[in-house]
Amino acid sequence: MKVLVTGGAGYIGSITARVLLARGHEVEILDDFSTGHREALPPGVPLHEGSLLDAGFVDRVLAAPVDAVLHFAAFSLVGESAVRPLKYYRNNVGGSVNLLDAAARAGIGRFVFSSTAAVYGEPDEMPITEHAPTRPVNPYGHTKLAIEWALADTAAAAGFPAVALRYFNACGASPELGEDHEPETHLIPRLLRSLLDPGVDFAVFGDDYPTPDGTCIRDYVHVADLAEAHALALEADLRPGLSVYNLGTETGASVREILAAAAAVTGREIAPRIEPRRPGDPARLVAGNARARRDLGWRPRGDGLPSILADAWRWHRDHPRGYRG
Repeated sequence: MKVLVTGGAGYIGSITARVLLARGHEVEILDDFSTGHREALPPGVPLHEGSLLDAGFVDRVLAAPVDAVLHFAAFSLVGESAVRPLKYYRNNVGGSVNLLDAAARAGIGRFVFSSTAAVYGEPDEMPITEHAPTRPVNPYGHTKLAIEWALADTAAAAGFPAVALRYFNACGASPELGEDHEPETHLIPRLLRSLLDPGVDFAVFGDDYPTPDGTCIRDYVHVADLAEAHALALEADLRPGLSVYNLGTETGASVREILAAAAAVTGREIAPRIEPRRPGDPARLVAGNARARRDLGWRPRGDGLPSILADAWRWHRDHPRGYRG
């Protein structure tokens, strides 16, 4: 299958592109490098450099037929989205509308969208299933849900299968590729960077939650498992219209459990600074994944945190300045 991967120079997109190539698919990448890295591109893969906000550019890219689109390109900093919401609506929603418009007119056969658990907001029940109400609490989550709505309506009108993959906390690394954001807001890379550079501060936000050890519990999913899920969604026999799947492990880990596992993997002592809770941080977010298991045949790897942390530590140790090093 010939596949266009938008945001294919980013963290999850670049790893997914390599998984697709290994499975025999033909891959092209579209990226504007606003957050992605040229060093993360698979060698020899055709690159379309430009922005989804340029509708003419998107039309030209899809003028050459492709069988499917995997859409990763988006801004994803929750805090920034609260301060600059229109930046997120313009880029995430506006760019996606241009892409969907061009894809529908080009007769694309399948569309897989990189969504997020942020569309659920603060859920009432755990684990979170796809039937849970969607009540995002920040502009980033609002934009992702708006894209899901646009994708559902477009897929129904054009008659093609579409998939929205709502994943929880992406983490880990492949042997060649890892997580390199600026600024970095994710727990595991912030922690590992602090172990490699004494000048990098690391804090835990809140130790008084109603959890066994007082810290937040989250569902951490290996990026390699997420990449495989995108490939499975691309290859699955699905009906026209939008299908939605959670991608999580159905088990959660607290921040203190992450710290203990990281200390075991790295052999280094970790003594974080404790800060007050951040507004809007729920105590526990864990995914139900029965639908992805049933429909896609997806299974997250069984070794969990040790594998995630060992892979991430190896990559960060080998790339102490990220791709810039």
